[in-house]
Amino acid sequence: MATRRYARAMPRLSVDVASPGEVTRLLRAAARGDAAADAALLPVVYAELRRVAARVMSGEGPSHTLTPTALVHEAWLRFDDGLLDVAQDRRHFFALAARRMRQVLVDHARERRARKRGGDVERITLSRIDAASPPLEIDLVALDQALGELEAADARKARVVELRYFAGFEMAEVAEILGISRATAQRDWEVARAFLHRALA
Repeated sequence: MATRRYARAMPRLSVDVASPGEVTRLLRAAARGDAAADAALLPVVYAELRRVAARVMSGEGPSHTLTPTALVHEAWLRFDDGLLDVAQDRRHFFALAARRMRQVLVDHARERRARKRGGDVERITLSRIDAASPPLEIDLVALDQALGELEAADARKARVVELRYFAGFEMAEVAEILGISRATAQRDWEVARAFLHRALA
């Protein structure tokens, strides 16, 4: 297993995004201890994560104190030394990355709530969850709790929301990452967002 020091050294962002097959190839080679693949992989996946974070944060209000760069850096610090060895392919890697971004955003909201000692909590809208309905302003921590309930009932539907909302992926990308058809991903999304609206209304 290769030893990684990426918690301290952030990859540069001037790297072109590799093809999905290339990311998988590099992940597998790095997991086998290939130092060259390891060095090539980190800037590529970081550049993709930065683009994903920019999409996520574009929907947040001006009062949000995290920037796309800060979101990626915080998520990156949670990529322990074994994460890239565990990721079996590009799909698996970005599913894991979506979970890290969710953890960062929710932890950030919890910290802000604690600092305010029970006062106003950070509010977000669910317009990205259901653009056809009026935006529903909710507490990000409440969304995480509702998503936990959904996960207990149907883990795949929770992953769809995680990838769509917390990682900002388009539906075709969600389907590709989860290895399901776009139609199945869309159905999961519709059921999941209805569940969340009921849970959070």
